[in-house]
Amino acid sequence: MGLVLIQGAEGLLADRAISEILAANPGAQVTTISTDEIEVGVITDALAPSLFADTRIVVIKEIQDLTAECSEEIIDYLGNPDENLNLLLWHKGGVKGKALVDKVKKAGAQVIAADAIKKDSEKSEFVRGEFKRLGRKISTEAVQALIDSLGSDLRELGAACSQLASDVADGKLIDEDDVAAYQQGRIETTGYDVADAVLDGKTAHALISLRNAINTGTDPVLIVSAIAASIRTMAKVSGASRGLKSFDLASQLGMPPWQIDKARRQLSGWSENALARSVIVLAQADADIKGAAADPAYALERAIITISTARGTK
Repeated sequence: MGLVLIQGAEGLLADRAISEILAANPGAQVTTISTDEIEVGVITDALAPSLFADTRIVVIKEIQDLTAECSEEIIDYLGNPDENLNLLLWHKGGVKGKALVDKVKKAGAQVIAADAIKKDSEKSEFVRGEFKRLGRKISTEAVQALIDSLGSDLRELGAACSQLASDVADGKLIDEDDVAAYQQGRIETTGYDVADAVLDGKTAHALISLRNAINTGTDPVLIVSAIAASIRTMAKVSGASRGLKSFDLASQLGMPPWQIDKARRQLSGWSENALARSVIVLAQADADIKGAAADPAYALERAIITISTARGTK
């Protein structure tokens, strides 16, 4: 393996290639060097021969950002490599750092492609490859449903494939219903946690839940959808007779009794005007996170504060 060049901007594929190489060499001593912290001499020290002749792996990511001096240290090493050292280099593509890439290739590096996946056809191939790797089968419609909902983030798409393969019974073809159930679960365990805190007027808790949801990969659009769905449910239930039991209202409102009971609890402290103002605020937040605002997360935080503090007002 001596010298490996990973080339392309897709971080998931680059990280996966590095992980596979490390897994294939479990006893090796691994050194990972971050280009934003490299000073002249660091690379030379890392690539210097070991006194103990141990097998080593040195990983240098994003070499297109190396200074000319640091690039020269790699070039110098290529002229006299250590037989016990495996050097992994990741270049994100483009013309920056191309001279170094050319020298690495000329030195006989194994090249692994990690090109960015942008086209739907490439994403479909990626998804099918993930399920094949996991020993599962997925329908064409389910592949497209996954791409439609998560296609902008390859890491999230890969995580969804793993989760679906784990959740769906062995031997069953993964279909659109399975993808829909997965998506609903994502919203319920994240977006609806935020929505519940907002509608209960728990502003601090709502903001903490929002940050946790975003940090774990939940799209702000899904969070807005969850809050909007909860407000619509409250508005629907508010117009129903309080004298009727939730079981009797279920068929009339088209929702399960537990959801009606929950909405009735949340309605406590909410006036019609406050609900109406919240709908307007939420509509603006939806526009903001879809491009009208420079910082979608901040726009959503602001909306959450406004809506949650509206509870108890006229």
